[in-house]
Amino acid sequence: MRQPAKTLWYDRPKYVFLEFCVEDSKDVKVDIEKEKIIFRCMNADGDEIYNEIQLYNTIHPNDSREKRSDRSITCFLRKLREKRAWPRLTKENNKPAWLFVDFDNWRDWEGEEESEMAQVQHYADMIQKVSERGPPPAMDDLDDGDDEL
Repeated sequence: MRQPAKTLWYDRPKYVFLEFCVEDSKDVKVDIEKEKIIFRCMNADGDEIYNEIQLYNTIHPNDSREKRSDRSITCFLRKLREKRAWPRLTKENNKPAWLFVDFDNWRDWEGEEESEMAQVQHYADMIQKVSERGPPPAMDDLDDGDDEL
C-alpha cells in the first residue's frame, strides 16, 4: 500500500526545511531536483511511503541535503534566490492534506536583518561609551606617600 508521509515545512532566509514524519523508516530515497523533491521509503509496517512535491521556487540541488533520524527525515533545501520568502511550499495554491506548516520553527525573518543590525549598533554604542573615559585621573596624591617610606 502506498501512502504519503505527514510533512512539516518552514522557511528561512537561505533554506527551506522539510520534515517527513516517518518513524523507523527503511530504504530511504530522497531525490532533490531543481524544482521538485521526491521522497520514498518503507515504514515499520512495510508500507511504501511516497511524496512528490513541485516546489514553489527553485533550489540548488547540489547544496541541499537530507538527514535521517528515528522519527523523521529532514531535508535542507538551499534556495536559489536567498532572502526571498516562500509563502507556500508548492507551486499549486491547493495544499495537500499531508502538508503542514511547522509553526514551532517558523519565524518571520524578513525584518530579522534590521533587528540584528539594531542590536549590533547598540553593542557598538555601549563599547564606545566604555572606551570614552576622558582624561586619566590626576595621580598627585600618590607622590605624597613616597616620602613616608
